[in-house]
Amino acid sequence: MKITAIHLYAIRLPLHVPFVISYHSYHDIPSVIVKIETDEGIVGYGEGVADEHVTGETWESTFYILKNTIAPLLIGANPMNIEKLHEMMNATIYGAPTAKAAIDIACFDIIGKKLRQPVYQFIGGRYHDEFPITHVLSIAEPEQMAEEAAAMVKKGYRSFKIKVGTNVHKDVERIKAVRERVGDDIAIRVDVNQGWKNSATTLVALRSLRPFNIDWVEQPVIADDIDAMAYIKSKTDIPMMIDEGLKGPREMRQIIQKNAADKVNVKLMKCGGIYPAVKLTHQAELAGIECQIGSMVESSVASSAGFHVAFSKKIVTSVELTGPLKFSKDIGNLHYDIPYIRLTEKPGLGVDVNEDILDELTVFQDVVR
Repeated sequence: MKITAIHLYAIRLPLHVPFVISYHSYHDIPSVIVKIETDEGIVGYGEGVADEHVTGETWESTFYILKNTIAPLLIGANPMNIEKLHEMMNATIYGAPTAKAAIDIACFDIIGKKLRQPVYQFIGGRYHDEFPITHVLSIAEPEQMAEEAAAMVKKGYRSFKIKVGTNVHKDVERIKAVRERVGDDIAIRVDVNQGWKNSATTLVALRSLRPFNIDWVEQPVIADDIDAMAYIKSKTDIPMMIDEGLKGPREMRQIIQKNAADKVNVKLMKCGGIYPAVKLTHQAELAGIECQIGSMVESSVASSAGFHVAFSKKIVTSVELTGPLKFSKDIGNLHYDIPYIRLTEKPGLGVDVNEDILDELTVFQDVVR
């Protein structure tokens, strides 16, 4: 099998409401959709959602790296040779994990369709039957976040991720308000997105959070300060998760060596796709570190790719791939059984792409043959 054409679509996915985290407010989500055609008539879809605050990539840079650097390289290549494709991409451009993830996901979609099997079946087989879905609360006033949490409990949600990271004292108010509103039986996770900056500020916050029975606190300090994460972990009994501080195998090795986290958040956009994500879960498993599969708020395409990794790995104990639930219009049909996600047995990613909606959301596009 050979790749004959790579179509690129720069789209903007509309949100029901703005998505607010410590370093940015999103009114829509810019994404790059990849459609790979082969000489056997099999078509695969991939997606890259860049975050300049995390990997240094942008929507535009991802599109043009794919157009000018990666896509021309892969015309004529066999999409089933995943290890070789990654070697080719890595030898051609350093970094650019979001662009590489888009290609990787599309190739796995092709492989699954060729083999007539879901992706999870050939990256470990199905381990999990279902995952509970966590509702993410954007940064807002404490009472507003508590109201939203209460409404979501009525819809069946049993866990929340609370976005914080602006002002420590206000953040504690936000968490307290949500806990008081939802009661003690609902799981609460706190995601700081680097907003508390350093270990001193973080330890002040953690002392205030002890009464609220927090599952874990995610990435309180700046991404590159793995030493600070290790120090914080040694000073608290609240479990710590690393997100932005984990991109690839080098950071995972440092996290393991420094005993810097209880959990890690593996994202396909940070590491380069399904294949590198699987490698990271294996590294984590060797060290006994639990994994979450997260996302950059992606459409059904990349979200389903993350779910395939999650469902195939015992060491993955939580997921946070709720992008499709946040969009007022999506290009795919990934189905959620709120408050759970259960994958189908459809081949490839198991997602049908609506090309009419894809065309509607496209801002600019190109094709490489």
